[in-house]
Amino acid sequence: MKISSKARLVTHAARWVSTWKRHDLDLRPPVGVSKKFVSARQAAALLRDGDVVFIPGIVSCHRNSIMYWAIRERFERTAHPRELTVISVGAQGGRGRVPGTIDELALPGLLGCQIGGHVETHKAVLRLADAGAIELHVLPQGVEAALLEAYAHGSGSVLTDVGIGTFLDPRVGRGSVVSGADSVSLVTAEADKLRYRMPAPDVALVSLPSADAAGNIYATNACMVTETRDAVRAVRKRGGRVIVSVAEVIEEDASAVFIPAEEVDAVVLNPFAEQAASFRQSRRLEALTPGARVDATQVAGELRFLNRLLGITPRRSATDEALARFGAWTFASFVEPPALINVGVGHPEEVARVLVDGGLADRLTFATEFGVYGGLPAPGIFFGSAIAPDKVISSTEMFGVFEKRLDVALLGMLEADSDGNVNVSKRGDGAVNYVGPGGFIDISRHARTIIFVGSAMEGGRVELQRGVPRILEHGQPKLVQSVREVTFSGRQALARGQTVLYVTNLGVLRLTEAGMRLEAALPGVDIRRDIIAASPMHIIVPRSGDVPRAPMGVITGRGFELDWRSFPSTSRHVSPRLAASRDSLNSRAPTDT
Repeated sequence: MKISSKARLVTHAARWVSTWKRHDLDLRPPVGVSKKFVSARQAAALLRDGDVVFIPGIVSCHRNSIMYWAIRERFERTAHPRELTVISVGAQGGRGRVPGTIDELALPGLLGCQIGGHVETHKAVLRLADAGAIELHVLPQGVEAALLEAYAHGSGSVLTDVGIGTFLDPRVGRGSVVSGADSVSLVTAEADKLRYRMPAPDVALVSLPSADAAGNIYATNACMVTETRDAVRAVRKRGGRVIVSVAEVIEEDASAVFIPAEEVDAVVLNPFAEQAASFRQSRRLEALTPGARVDATQVAGELRFLNRLLGITPRRSATDEALARFGAWTFASFVEPPALINVGVGHPEEVARVLVDGGLADRLTFATEFGVYGGLPAPGIFFGSAIAPDKVISSTEMFGVFEKRLDVALLGMLEADSDGNVNVSKRGDGAVNYVGPGGFIDISRHARTIIFVGSAMEGGRVELQRGVPRILEHGQPKLVQSVREVTFSGRQALARGQTVLYVTNLGVLRLTEAGMRLEAALPGVDIRRDIIAASPMHIIVPRSGDVPRAPMGVITGRGFELDWRSFPSTSRHVSPRLAASRDSLNSRAPTDT
């Protein structure tokens, strides 16, 4: 990246940080607009004690910061509204570092319950949960979106096989409850399915780019719309209130109305509203809108630089870069194009970038569960959006697409075990260490091939010596006998006939009927010492001990090239269409080590 580009981005980030608390709760609407236009302070007065409030959005994209601040200010001034139940699908916190997030509502008495999909970034909310001050529940994101759609049609529950065999299944785990001594799970078992429920929403707090003078709302130039329309319909079905914050007032365009004025109770003008982190809607990043004509690799590099600069999301090391290349190398060996790919947060984002840089993206279509179809998934705090997407649809519609046809899911993992189970939802004890399932459970249920990507250990010390990795100190193993919490069931995946791979910074494992089988390793890794002996997981290797090795370029990046069928021709790997017919032979060939 050019020095001039870095200087521009440093200035941009500094300006954002210096102004990210800026807001005006008493901003008056312009002359000549509908009476639906009110100040944020007036809109906050529409909330009542005990309301169930639904908030669409994800990470930094279209966060309704002005209403968070207004509700908090009203509570601090009047002690109302009290005991709100707040429902969110995507993560909406700032990891305790960014103001104007859902954590503004984390005051005892103001917040009574939160229900979310991914809650890891809601640090103040999690601390309240740990203190026993609120109830905390988690649900799969796709299920939450389906529940909104159900409420819009007059139903109050969803019956599905999503979540069978995971911690949400009361026959396996605790259900939806993370904290709350007297809390009742929102999930019950019915034969071979699960029935999910959540409270009916009274209020929808929505943030979108613009409104016209009559109060019609527009999503034009939005980087995503998530659950917005379903939330509005669900609330209107029961006579609730819809509050929308917008960045600007535009000319009426009947053909582009996203939410008609008659479905809106209040419109709040907030000129500081963001399209995505650091980019105001009025000065939006065109690269995140459908049809943008940009160099995706260049834009991705700039967004990664902003992520590193701001330090809100984890930094990526040289080892992480090698893991991303290893994931892409494995992907090219097991996936047959063309394919529809869902990309999860963290390491999977980096794998997607390597696939694009490696020239394979022209035969792949990326999609995120938040409704962004096509383009290159954006990294870090921009997660959920994409660079130059083809189109933007609702979360509900996207999960419907995944259910019908999702070829591959690239997902992260905190730990995996001997049965192929994966935990992504629980880092440790207490709510403050809780992550939540996000869309992981829905996506892993529907994908034909699943590639998990994550480190084989936490901590430890790895160095490159003469170009190959040497483990100088082993950290806490992530390949374990039994995971802390089952967010993905290996047994269910085998029953569904899914191809499941686990890519770590030491080797690649594959789930088989016989167990977890080692498929490939990095150069320099001692299989017996660094993988078998260092991992509580029961791992199967071939009798001969002959395990394919990735090329050195995976580690160093020098001379690294991607093409379909990356594994050596002498290996056992074949296209997915042939793999199924040979799996029974392959599972008998290895023996336990």
